[in-house]
Amino acid sequence: MATAFSEPGEASVSQSNQPLPAYRVRVPASTSNCGPGFDTLGLAFDLYNEVTLQKLGNSEIRYVGKDQRVQGREVAMVSEVAEKFFAAAGVDSFGFTFDIEGEVPAARGLGSSVTVRAGIIGGLNAIAGFPLDKHEIARIITALEGHPDNAVAAVFGGFCVARTDPKNGRFVDLVKIDVPDDLLFAVVSPDLEIKTDDSRKTLPEELAFSEVVKSLNSLAYLVSVFAKGEYEKLRGAVTDFIHQPYRLPQLPGAEAAIAAGVAAGAYAGWLSGSGSTVVCVAPAESAVAVGAAMEAVFAESNVRSHSQILRCDNEGLHVGKA
Repeated sequence: MATAFSEPGEASVSQSNQPLPAYRVRVPASTSNCGPGFDTLGLAFDLYNEVTLQKLGNSEIRYVGKDQRVQGREVAMVSEVAEKFFAAAGVDSFGFTFDIEGEVPAARGLGSSVTVRAGIIGGLNAIAGFPLDKHEIARIITALEGHPDNAVAAVFGGFCVARTDPKNGRFVDLVKIDVPDDLLFAVVSPDLEIKTDDSRKTLPEELAFSEVVKSLNSLAYLVSVFAKGEYEKLRGAVTDFIHQPYRLPQLPGAEAAIAAGVAAGAYAGWLSGSGSTVVCVAPAESAVAVGAAMEAVFAESNVRSHSQILRCDNEGLHVGKA
């Protein structure tokens, strides 16, 4: 698809002076890995980015928002996503305007890049008459991201176990488990940006067999707990030997913050994706104290952080007319 970019401008109208189709797509943030579920587990939060698209009568892709960071950071991503969508959907390409708003911080391990990609694809899909279903959308995002965990959570919502083809890594399917509103998540994001590609460079090429076995045991148990809704059993059960031992030492205060959250009443905690956000799962009566304890540890490490108490979003990607 040949595209041209222009400066922010007004919404487009057709030659008949009728507004061209416009859609607003709400996409939830997500935590991935969930401890031992490396590149497999994802859980959506009720924290959102919204992407608004309007069709143009030409081939331009035009950012119409006011955030100068978006123009430099996301425009190339949006162009790539659009090309992948048109190829997968088998529809003629068209230009569009886009804006991105919301509360999902970038490079914090909460799936911000997925919210942009899913929002763009969701809007283009709506404008084109919905040629793709959610599985096909998740497949495109997984290919762009390189892993399915945030992608499936953002698109489908809930607690998701993603399945990929072991030969080529393509997304195949998922199992989704709805999470009740009375299970809360203390989500603490330090003022540290961590790029996933950079974080993956800290991971080893090989792992000891015994460490893999211990992680598999924790992974199977964690998924079973969510399937049964017996969250109390998470206490002491969520351990990982695949990625957290290599990533947590790079983040001042992160490991201690998780431990403090558990001591304050959380069931369990983990590094969200590649970080820098850490997450603790807690019963409703303990969640505020858990978040405060985690935030205090970061403060003691001279790291500014932001604490939020969130629920799981069980809907996922939502498309509506703008």
